[in-house]
Amino acid sequence: MGTEFWAFPVNGSASLLETGNNDPMITLEVSDRVATITLSDPERRNIVSAALNAAVVEGMDELESRGDVGAVVVTGAPPAFCAGADLDDLAACDTEEKLRKIYSGFLRLANSPLPTVAAVNGAAVGAGLNLALACDVILAGQSAKFDTRFLQIGLHPGGGNTWRLRRITDLQSTMALVLFGEVIDGARAAEIGLAWKCVPDAELLGVAHAMAAKAAAGPAEVVRSMKATILGMDAVTNSEDAVSAELGPQLASLGGAAFVELLAQLRAQIAAKS
Repeated sequence: MGTEFWAFPVNGSASLLETGNNDPMITLEVSDRVATITLSDPERRNIVSAALNAAVVEGMDELESRGDVGAVVVTGAPPAFCAGADLDDLAACDTEEKLRKIYSGFLRLANSPLPTVAAVNGAAVGAGLNLALACDVILAGQSAKFDTRFLQIGLHPGGGNTWRLRRITDLQSTMALVLFGEVIDGARAAEIGLAWKCVPDAELLGVAHAMAAKAAAGPAEVVRSMKATILGMDAVTNSEDAVSAELGPQLASLGGAAFVELLAQLRAQIAAKS
């Protein structure tokens, strides 16, 4: 399958009308059912601005509407992954509504039914760290830096930062990163579970694409159902409820064409070896 590449905002798009210019805030590339979103404001280190948020929301709407996209990789145009929120936008926030607009881009990622992989290729700071945390899996390049930054600017964490960190790491790591302002590299992030693994920068996008391709190659309905079930387990506190939560989706997949076909292939492989 060929590769398709385009940029947001595009002429007539909501994000273009908002920003009033033709500079793309993100680029999108689709290859082998994997879409790569590249934050594309490198002169400002891909900061979370109103324009970038609008482009991310619009881009995700586009990707979720396509039948040829089964997973998403998110990365930043070098030299950074995302250097946090636009400070002018942040300083102007005097209502909950305005703060929620700053969260809109990474929350759109967090709420996507598609499997998502963050390929962190440089600094992920503040809201930029939230953007990485919004993805299902974080892969870190050796140049990655993870910095909550809230303590250093006298700002309380927002956007669900502490909840997301507690879910992916542990209490002590969250305290160290947020309350004590520790900044860690990709290797340390992998050690504490903040990243799935740390790889050489030159291999980061290839590894991310290969990982995303595994999910993208699966039956779309089953993959989306798996993700929803895993995330829904946050509310489950005992084995019986966990079993019940998986019964319906598993029964549905047993009756699916993908299971029938893949099971037949597996049986044929077993028979060929015997």
